[in-house]
Amino acid sequence: MAATMRSLVPDAPPESGLLGRVQYWFACFFALGWSAVVCAGLYHQLGRGEIPCPLCVVQRMFMLLAALGAAYIIRAALISGTVTGRAYMTGWGMSLVAAIGGSFTSWRQTMLYVLPGNKEGGEVLGLHLYHWAWILFQLSVVAIGVVLAFAHATADRAVLAVRPGPLRTAGMCALWFLGMVIAVSMLAVFLQEGFHWYLPDGPNRYRFFYDVGILG
Repeated sequence: MAATMRSLVPDAPPESGLLGRVQYWFACFFALGWSAVVCAGLYHQLGRGEIPCPLCVVQRMFMLLAALGAAYIIRAALISGTVTGRAYMTGWGMSLVAAIGGSFTSWRQTMLYVLPGNKEGGEVLGLHLYHWAWILFQLSVVAIGVVLAFAHATADRAVLAVRPGPLRTAGMCALWFLGMVIAVSMLAVFLQEGFHWYLPDGPNRYRFFYDVGILG
């Protein structure tokens, strides 16, 4: 009778092991990394007065979408303690679409300023921000392909992120940091666009303050 009762109780999923922890940590660093890249763009905008053009704003949107894909996987691990194959495909699929879309957008901006002496925006280590964006998007495509290739080995296995510890702390930090970056980015775009349907091609002011009469 006892043996029969034990057979009716579902077994706990086996631990994901080292590979599963690596996959989870990569999702945390992926979300934190793209959030930090958007923060760098916000620094150039708010700290150095470089108001982004519409293509720059679209690239930030793709960056945040890529981070949200990783956040989907983190959330699954934090809530249920396991990441299913479906969650991996949904999360990393979202990130892959965002990385491809961001690659095209940053490539498009690069082509607009490809001629010698035709430059726009700040530079980091000799490359413009849209150059770095293209490089990072391309690296993300490769990285996502690698983790997807190993996702079958870690799907439906326990990720010890539901109880206090480093895994849960890292996941919560990644989600909260991403949420704050999204909120600040939305506010920055709203102030730049104001009560208009479109962003100007050559932005030089925050139109919201002119729309409400604070400046003008």
